[in-house]
Amino acid sequence: MNDRTSMLAQPLQRPSVGRAAAYLGLFVLGALVGLAGALVQGGWSPWGLLLALLGEAGLLLGGARAADSRAGAVAPAAGWMVAVIFLTASRPEGDFVFAAGSGSYLFLLGGMAVAVICATLGVGRQPGGGPVRLGK
Repeated sequence: MNDRTSMLAQPLQRPSVGRAAAYLGLFVLGALVGLAGALVQGGWSPWGLLLALLGEAGLLLGGARAADSRAGAVAPAAGWMVAVIFLTASRPEGDFVFAAGSGSYLFLLGGMAVAVICATLGVGRQPGGGPVRLGK
């Protein structure tokens, strides 16, 4: 295809095996950061919440930069969400990770906001070649 063709007009291609493995690794890292953040935010109030959200943001932006795509931020964000949602469920014995406090809700909602912001800020797919101005 032509280099000036919009990326939306080009067909989607499957990621390579290496890229898929990188996304899987980022997913697992996101789950680990979600688990660590859930424990830290409750244990070191109020600085634990800030540390947990900064750790998540660092992983998401680093993943986007390393993968050179927004998917590099989406994969760990998905892992973070899966881990956090799994931890919100209470067990039949009455055990739970998140207390019904403002810190827990700020961690859950703030973490989702950080995920959306970092996935939006991530580098999008750009066509190869030199920069061009439209209409010239």
